[in-house]
Amino acid sequence: MSSGLVLVLAVAAAIPLLLGLVPRLPLPGALVEIVAGVVIGPSVLGWVHPDETIRALSVLGLSFLLFLAGFEVDVRRFRGRVGRQVLTALSGSLLLAGGAGVIFNATGMRGGVLVAIALLATSLGLIVPVLADAGALHRPVGVLIVAGASAGEVAAVVALSLGVAGSDIPLAGRLLLLGLLLVLLVLVGTVVLGAEHVRRVAALVDRLADTSAQIRIRLTVLLVAGVALAAAGLGFEAILGAFLAGVLVRTLDPEPEVSHPRYPIKLEAVGFGLLIPVFFVTSGMTLDIGGLIEDPSALAGVPLLVAALLIVRGVPALVFGRELPRSELLATCLLQATSLPFLLTISQIGIEMGVLERTTAAALVAAGIVSVLVFPPIALRLLASASDASSALPVGSTVDVRSR
Repeated sequence: MSSGLVLVLAVAAAIPLLLGLVPRLPLPGALVEIVAGVVIGPSVLGWVHPDETIRALSVLGLSFLLFLAGFEVDVRRFRGRVGRQVLTALSGSLLLAGGAGVIFNATGMRGGVLVAIALLATSLGLIVPVLADAGALHRPVGVLIVAGASAGEVAAVVALSLGVAGSDIPLAGRLLLLGLLLVLLVLVGTVVLGAEHVRRVAALVDRLADTSAQIRIRLTVLLVAGVALAAAGLGFEAILGAFLAGVLVRTLDPEPEVSHPRYPIKLEAVGFGLLIPVFFVTSGMTLDIGGLIEDPSALAGVPLLVAALLIVRGVPALVFGRELPRSELLATCLLQATSLPFLLTISQIGIEMGVLERTTAAALVAAGIVSVLVFPPIALRLLASASDASSALPVGSTVDVRSR
């Protein structure tokens, strides 16, 4: 056991307690963990330098973070009209991200394509609590935002694995391998689903699920590791495997809170109780904040990247204008442009691959921090005003959601 890991775990345990003492401070725990990592890391106090133990747990934390991100993707959200609208918005984001990549490369930014891909993702785990606080999670605006955020995360992970993963395989070959990976996932899903319908196997899993065996959690960890290994073996970033494993598990069990109510709680206990905080704190330790501050061009890139988030993710959300009143539409644009964990993931991958400069990675994460600090509070007020306006209507009256 390293002393550095103990300090990282102490920070991870202290932050929720501190935030709990100041309930009016609307800061996500992930953000505070990253900042704490910056403070205790080499950039500021120099108390902790990531060693092999910390890095190993950090990698597991990243895998679990992406698995849980995939687990939040409910494919049923993409049915019918909502699915078509989300696809239209996503197409706009892809075009705008492509344009941003061209501009980044033209200005000489190293890793411009990687930065452009990073702009595609919306942090679903950060915006769902905002929607819940506003009482909008199950309203039409909440359904659209969650579906759009899910599509953005899927697109970003697939684009990263197809276009930037460390492999010399041409794009056509990578598409074929992606198809092979999807076939593998379908086969795994078929076997698992078939096993669930075998009475003896299902009974055994149910009997062991809440004992010291914790068989569902063990099988989940095995699935995450196995599919991530298969993805890496096919030439993709292992994060694609972890993310797709989460999507697979959710597709096989679309309402786990009903069928296996303790399972999601245990997943979050493993992920957010241990592994994911270590990833966030470690990521903060590896950010070159000093270099960012000393480099005026990199520092000036932070507001530009914030604007790019708004353009790539926020502007396409205007396609929902016929469905939502003005205040909810603006809130949708802001929440779709809220991103941090995937920006952090991209930054770490870019540094490890030697594709991103450390100052560029720090600027990208700083832009994500700004989006988390600024966009959700404004969106929360807009959603609250829309809810107040709706509740103030006379009984029997209706709102024309097409008006803006």
